[in-house]
Order: sequence, then C-alpha cells, then structure tokens
Amino acid sequence: MDRINQKAEKNISAEFVRIDKVMQAEPLDYAVIIDRISQDVPFYRAALKNAAICGTAVINNPFWWSADEKFFNNALAVKIGVPVPKTVILPSKDLPDDTTDKSFRNLAYPLDWNGIFNYVGFPAYMKPFDGGGWKEVYKLDDKEDFFDKYNKTKQYVMMLQEEVVFDDYFRCYCIGGKHVRIMQYEPRNPHHLRYEHGKAPAAKKLLDTVKDYVIKLNQFLGYDFNTVEFAIRDGIPYAIDFCNPAPDAEVTSVGQDNFEWVVETAADYAIERAKKQKDGLDNLTWGEFVKTSVAKTPLVGAKVKPAKVDVSVAKVDHAIEAEGKVKKERVVKAKKVEEPKKAKK
Repeated sequence: MDRINQKAEKNISAEFVRIDKVMQAEPLDYAVIIDRISQDVPFYRAALKNAAICGTAVINNPFWWSADEKFFNNALAVKIGVPVPKTVILPSKDLPDDTTDKSFRNLAYPLDWNGIFNYVGFPAYMKPFDGGGWKEVYKLDDKEDFFDKYNKTKQYVMMLQEEVVFDDYFRCYCIGGKHVRIMQYEPRNPHHLRYEHGKAPAAKKLLDTVKDYVIKLNQFLGYDFNTVEFAIRDGIPYAIDFCNPAPDAEVTSVGQDNFEWVVETAADYAIERAKKQKDGLDNLTWGEFVKTSVAKTPLVGAKVKPAKVDVSVAKVDHAIEAEGKVKKERVVKAKKVEEPKKAKK
C-alpha cells in the first residue's frame, strides 16, 4: 500500500479497504482490491463478489478462488502438459455433518485400495485437497501406515500423492500472469533456512522450463497473484503445489530481496489494473480454462495470447533471520492484507 502511494501516480491512491455496510449490487467505490484474507473470512469473500459485479477488479478473482482446489489443479496440469505427481482423491473418513450412509450410496465400499496404491506407490504423501500451510500433511511409508493415518483425518477430504524424491526445488511467484520470480528452495530445511539452500545455480534450460510452466499454469487458472512450487526429479520439474492465491510473502520468511520484488511488482501491477479498470464492466481476470469452456473450444491446444514476460531469479546465500529487522514501513502484516488499490475520480 505504501509503495503505491510513494509512486504518486496521478489520480491513484491506496488505502486499507474499509467496509461499514454491504448492500446488494452497490459498489465499494474501489477500482482495485488486492485480497489476502477472504479465504479465512467468508463475509469478505461475499463482499468481494458483490464489489466485482459492480466493476471492481479484485485480485484474485473471488469466483474462481471459491471454485478452485488442489485436485482440480492437478487434473488441469495433466491436460495442459505440465508434469505433476500421481494423485488420487479420497472421501472423508468421517461422514460430513448432516449426512448419513445413504448419502454415499454411489460410493463403492470398500474402495479399490489395491488399484489406488498400485497407481500412487509408496512412500506417498496425504494432504487436504483444499488445504494449505502444511496443515494435516502426512508422509506414508506403506499401506499399514496409510490406514493408521487416514483413520485420523476426520472430515477432511484428502489427496494421496506420489512422493517425488527431488534433486532440486523451486518456489516461484507469479504476478499478473507475466511477472515471475524463481527461487531455489529447500523445503526440508527449518523455515528460516529454506532459501539458504547451498546448491549450485540451476541451468538456464531448466529455469526456462520452470518459467514456461509457471506462466502456463497461471494463465489457464487465471490467478493474478499465486505461487507455484516444483520438485525436480531427473531433470523434470513436477508441479507440487500451485493453488496459493494468498501466498506467504512475509519478509521474515522469504528474505529482503524476494520481499522487495513482491512489493514492487504487486504495486506496479495494481496500478496497471487501476488504469485499465472500467466502471460497469467485468474487470476480473478469467483463466483459459473458463474461456475455452465458454467458447466451447478444446482445452488442449487453446491459443493463449502471449504476454510480455519478465523473469528474475533469486540469489540468497544466507539465513533469512540474519538480515535483522527491516524498516517498519516495508513490512506487510499477515492477516490484515486485504490491500486496496483505490482510484480517485
């Protein structure tokens, strides 16, 4: 927010969104809203949909965000040619509230567990199909381990996913479907050391492939602000996690250089969207999946309009915690970051 105001663009200013009432089909009077909180507050999600139908450009599209989840992401990746681990979805172990056994009469019992295990293999990982933040994630060594942990998952709908033993790992920001920040990453390290990977710089060919996959996934999903993670096995990038519409961007997590890239790029993109915003029109971003569905054209082979892409590769050779404190005005506080972009008219 501060960065937008520092740029002093004519007729553009930024502030935290303020809501004192939400009335149907009445605008919130913002040209752009950057949403970083509605995944936790359903009231905000409904308010943002109402703002969007009145012409606000909401980053990310609240309708798509409501519909999307990780298992669908994997299926879409397979269809558009981005490698992903073998994955299946599992029904919740406990019945959802207000359901009975009769609600599941379309579900075979028992499931074809042998077919599932033969497809995925072990070791494997199990995680919620719509979760995040490494919550309820389990590593499974064999069938017995699977059933022991699956029996504890309550009402979570889980994915069972092939383990990818990786040689390298990348976490990538993508803003506006065209601005990419590639960061070598070591998820097995303690949190503050994950960017201090100690690995040799990746080859240009691999980085180019990672960049192409990041752009492709986000253009088909339609996210304005997202992260994509890749595990590299035998030189092939496997997309591991790419449904992160409110990704971690805390300076204490990602480091000063990466934080600076996110703040600057997000500010420029919000200003770009404010300049393009038109009252009375749909100013949301819709991905190629939705566009091809509406046009009744094949998903595979869809002609995506090429964007002018810029890519930067992070270089971090020290622990994030060693950077010390940063200036207060540069810290974006988590959980408060429904960062608005308001165009004064």
